[in-house]
Amino acid sequence: MRIAIAQINCTVGDIAGNAARILDAVKQAKQAGAELVITPELALSGYPPADLLLREKFCQACNNTLSELIKSIDDITLIVGHPSFQDGKLFNAASVIYQGEIIHCYYKRILNKSPFFNETYYFDTGNEPCLFELAGIKFGIYICADFWLGQLDTAAGHANPDILLVLNASAFHINKQVSRYQITHQFIKNNNLTVIHTNLVGGQDELVFDGASFAMNRQGELTHQLNEFVETVALIDIHNTQPINGTLAAPQLPVASIYQALCLGVKDFVTKNSFPGVLLGLSGGVDSALTLAIAVDALGVDKVKTVMMPSKFTADMSLEDAREMAALLGVKHSECSIQSLFEHYQSTLTAQLNIAPAGMESNTVLENVQARIRGTLLMALSNHSGWVVLTTGNKSEMAVGYCTLYGDMAGGFAVLKDISKTMVYQLCEYRNQISPVIPERIIHRAPSAELKANQTDQDTLPPYEVLDAIIEAYVEKDYSAAEIIALNYNAEDVNRIIRLIHVNEYKRRQAPPGIRITHCDFGTAWFYPITCNYQDWLTGNV
Repeated sequence: MRIAIAQINCTVGDIAGNAARILDAVKQAKQAGAELVITPELALSGYPPADLLLREKFCQACNNTLSELIKSIDDITLIVGHPSFQDGKLFNAASVIYQGEIIHCYYKRILNKSPFFNETYYFDTGNEPCLFELAGIKFGIYICADFWLGQLDTAAGHANPDILLVLNASAFHINKQVSRYQITHQFIKNNNLTVIHTNLVGGQDELVFDGASFAMNRQGELTHQLNEFVETVALIDIHNTQPINGTLAAPQLPVASIYQALCLGVKDFVTKNSFPGVLLGLSGGVDSALTLAIAVDALGVDKVKTVMMPSKFTADMSLEDAREMAALLGVKHSECSIQSLFEHYQSTLTAQLNIAPAGMESNTVLENVQARIRGTLLMALSNHSGWVVLTTGNKSEMAVGYCTLYGDMAGGFAVLKDISKTMVYQLCEYRNQISPVIPERIIHRAPSAELKANQTDQDTLPPYEVLDAIIEAYVEKDYSAAEIIALNYNAEDVNRIIRLIHVNEYKRRQAPPGIRITHCDFGTAWFYPITCNYQDWLTGNV
């Protein structure tokens, strides 16, 4: 028999649009001779629907659209993921549909308890396995965490299936596919059966779903691997209950996967929210350069505009490099000096704060004023055009608070929110290998906010390779200060950085949403209180 994997890009809340996508996949599968089509987890509603599930009309709309979808399925079997409201309970369901009827229905038994997904808050827990037969093959069904977290007993009082079908909405982070392979291989070793995964693809707020659906035979060999970040309907031929070796997408370097994830995250955030385009402040620095490259690759040159907002502290090379990059990519670029506005602010503040003009030159207040002037101008342009502002700050800055509220943090979407400064440089080098669009001088010059004379980032921060290593160890690996210091990092640097991470929690809460790339980003996986007197990080005993 032939199975079709529908690796589709669904949008949360677009129930009719998602149903149309499912039916289009069914049509492609039928034309290719498939007998069974598998869709991702909650494909009908989109994932994660979150508090939409608390609205009775939303759940009813899902049920009504499912009823219409069922009528459209005739001589092919479809497994569709959807919310199911039954007898006062709400389930994360997968229905097996054939000849206009639901012939089996499976309710997810292991619910994701992570704070971001928090499925236990919305869904009731299923308690029955699902086994059905088609063309002489016995199939079992799992939904995402059933497999990744629970690895339920496939027998559960029934004959073992020949093939386990897993419907996923598994979000991307670095090296996620490696862990998927490892868990699947171990499961097959323990259970001796074929496993076929179908995964959602697309951007949804701060998450990117990478697709990368795959199949392994009962020997634990990879037989099919779909491309990452691409919507597709792929076919798997089965012989003697085993998948016949098919297409294996070439593996990518992590930096390539990260870049594609960022592009897809931007594309879907902008298009699914119906923004006509994006604006960003182009500074001549590496962060805004990378953000611009991603925006153009994601949306096309006609939907991206840049603004350079120099002050007296802006170096000539910054102006030159910004112009060069805008020209290389062909985006509409404008320049708007903030110097006169800055001088008005400076004179007003000098009088209000009773500080001599000379004393204001190196004052942090004026550095932040410049950032806020730029943020105000960008947001005014956004209000006028309807185009959303992409912020350009990175994870390293966000972690330690080297960002300005209502300044460089002002905007609608933070593309590099989970990208460390060292990874910014790697991504720039990667993008230039495709085609040289980021001037080399931008990459190799010392990074600077250019908010005062002769300023560089390393005036007040350790080198970025040190800073990023400490942030990764503390935030992503949950190491204590003592454990990080034992890795031969300076104790003063470690304690200072950990303290900065915690005292700047209030800033991060006000940052725009941004794309998750790591296992622990600040948007979906970091839930520390703002007000907190637990101060062990100050003593190095965290």
